[in-house]
Amino acid sequence: LFSGCCALSFEKLLMSGLMTMEQFIGKAVEYGIDGVDMTTYYLKSTHPDYLYSLRHLAFKSGVHFSGAAAGTQMSESDHAKRASAIAEIKRWVDVTESLGAADLRVFGYLVTPGSADVQNMQYVVETMKPACDYAAQKGITVGIENHGGVTSKAENVLEILRRVDSPYAGCNLDITHFEEDEYAQMGMLVPYATHTHIRERFDRGQPIDLDRVWNMFAQSEYKGY
Repeated sequence: LFSGCCALSFEKLLMSGLMTMEQFIGKAVEYGIDGVDMTTYYLKSTHPDYLYSLRHLAFKSGVHFSGAAAGTQMSESDHAKRASAIAEIKRWVDVTESLGAADLRVFGYLVTPGSADVQNMQYVVETMKPACDYAAQKGITVGIENHGGVTSKAENVLEILRRVDSPYAGCNLDITHFEEDEYAQMGMLVPYATHTHIRERFDRGQPIDLDRVWNMFAQSEYKGY
């Protein structure tokens, strides 16, 4: 396991301008952690010169980029919106490549009113599959986060990954977002985790048995941040 920190942890400071992404990288040095998740919401630009400067600063600081994160929503029912989402993910794949990272986090949690899980999953698949095909050309993995809606159930995430059928598709496993049978669902997704978020409480406030979590990751031979 490699220790890391997500830029989202500093959202208030980053959104207010009281912290820059350069200073966020400095926090990793201060805390003595291995890497940082470059949440793209807080990048001041996607110009290559800026991205390369962040990459160079991280290299000089001994900090790795565990991945990048985009807010792209993949479960749009409208065909044109799905096409737009695919184009957007491709753009963030390019940003991830410029940063020198190998993992991009995306989402699929919106639920179209009146649509069953099976239909919402299909919307996600139709977006994620071509995105993964593009990311594969650059050696970048696209990880869908289990974060509400159709992705709140581990079985749905697994079905999406089965249909996408790409070695460059994975799950950004956030252990806090399950609504029931938390540890069972967590165990289902650990073997497919390409990146993970660990916090000490589930979304509803109940403490998480982290010793149990660490054992799950060890037994599945997870290697990553």
